Amino acid sequence: MPRKARSHRLRIGRVSESGRVYLITITCHQRHAHFAALQSGRCFVQALRACTAHAVTLSYVVMPDHVHWLMALREHADLSITVQKAKSLTTQRWRRAGRGDNKRLWHAGFHDRALRREEDLVAMARYIVANPLRAGLVNDIGDYPHWDSAWLL
Repeated sequence: MPRKARSHRLRIGRVSESGRVYLITITCHQRHAHFAALQSGRCFVQALRACTAHAVTLSYVVMPDHVHWLMALREHADLSITVQKAKSLTTQRWRRAGRGDNKRLWHAGFHDRALRREEDLVAMARYIVANPLRAGLVNDIGDYPHWDSAWLL
């Protein structure tokens, strides 16, 4: 008998802490490679730029079937609402670009990890940005179009 999804349980105990740096991972619905095309990936990048009132983006990479987003939560912002806003804006742009019609773009929920203050943010940003290299999508990160970092690596 298949197990029921319990993604709602991931939210139990989740706390939003202003100024805290979070590593967010959001996956595409059924791990479909929705962001394999250049324009599709740009939809997420544009959504991040629209979320500046909620979070400061430190680093991100858009992979074909998921995204990693290193961000600092702004004062009075809520983590779940901020991520939902980024997902919603991405979906709107993605559909407007004629990509999705009625397809679901995102898997429900997201994974977050609050970084400890002593953790090396530059090392975390390097790890995030190196995802396309580890996945074998490119041999040089400069050849991959969907990433940015506050620290040019």
